Amino acid sequence: MMRLFGLIVLLWTLAVPVIAQDVPVDPRASTGGAQTLEDILRRQEGIAVDDQFRRDLTGDPEAAAATVDQLGTLGGASDPDLWRAIRYGTADITTQARGPAAKTLIQDGGMWWLQFREGPLLKIAIYLLGGTLLLLTLFYFIRGRIRIDGEKTGRTITRFKAFERFGHWLLASSFILLGITGLLSLFGRKVLIPAFGHEAFSALANLSKWIHNNISWAFMVALIIIFVVWVVHNLPDKTDLQWLAKGGGIFGGGHPPAKKFNAGQKLIFWAVIVLGTSISLSGLSLLFPFEFNLFGHTFSTLNGWGAPGWFGLADLPYPLAPQEEMQYAQLWHAIVSIILTAIIFAHIYLGSVGMEGAFDAMAKGEVEEQWAREHHSIWAQRVIDDETRRTGAN
Repeated sequence: MMRLFGLIVLLWTLAVPVIAQDVPVDPRASTGGAQTLEDILRRQEGIAVDDQFRRDLTGDPEAAAATVDQLGTLGGASDPDLWRAIRYGTADITTQARGPAAKTLIQDGGMWWLQFREGPLLKIAIYLLGGTLLLLTLFYFIRGRIRIDGEKTGRTITRFKAFERFGHWLLASSFILLGITGLLSLFGRKVLIPAFGHEAFSALANLSKWIHNNISWAFMVALIIIFVVWVVHNLPDKTDLQWLAKGGGIFGGGHPPAKKFNAGQKLIFWAVIVLGTSISLSGLSLLFPFEFNLFGHTFSTLNGWGAPGWFGLADLPYPLAPQEEMQYAQLWHAIVSIILTAIIFAHIYLGSVGMEGAFDAMAKGEVEEQWAREHHSIWAQRVIDDETRRTGAN
């Protein structure tokens, strides 16, 4: 009998750990469902915490009506329950103000946006823009200015017509103003306020905001113009592969054959169109707050496609409060603008000090024939042949 009892005790001892593994353990059983110390520590370390257990603790008015001795989450809403419901957007709030964001009284998600804007975003701008300028400077001292190799003919070829140059300069001038005013808004609090004081920065910030908001329309119009007049010349073709293989002439002697735009110019064109369109859409969202919700639907769609897990991504936040939509729009607007600005730095370099004869194309619309033969030989030959046929026919 004792042996049988001992065997039962031994089997029970071995079975308990196995049974315990299958029984879910409530991590908040000791706190009555409230958050634990582990929750607080994880949140302080920036680790996401599933707070669904708190979202649901917003009171039970029906239970409260049936009894007089139950309060809080077991009955009517206590003060913590009420503020929790306001924080998570489940409270039934009424207000005289009208607007998408009027009923959002607490939006603690704004802190991560503020911290990112004042920290990582500034570093991204400094490293990317500063690094691009440094690389271009080094390239200039190592490679030097790209000169016209052959003997100049003294003859010119029409490179761009007046309307093409108008669209280009409208886009360029508006982008420069938008870039300056945008950087003033981004760096103003960190740089200008300590240097010039709050009052001076306030006046400059108001002027920058007015310029930025109004010049943006010129940028969008110019974006449409250059797309319409140049898209047909910027479609990829097989000549681009040879141009890229030789690095535009850097790897291997001589300039590769190219049509009106070479592969490098096509890459810049599509970067301007794609990134410029994205900047414009996020800018419209900021110009008309709460009217265009670009991110909530996108995050929901990506979650449905299984985006969590891609490159270590967690669940993308959804739904978003109206203010969160604006915060994401502002960050996207700034980051994409910084990337495009770095690309435009390279374009400005090659179109000015980096290449002899390139600036004449947009300044005068005419380029030296030898320059055209070297950099855009296919296009130049077609233009010369057309001009020969035209003058011969006359």
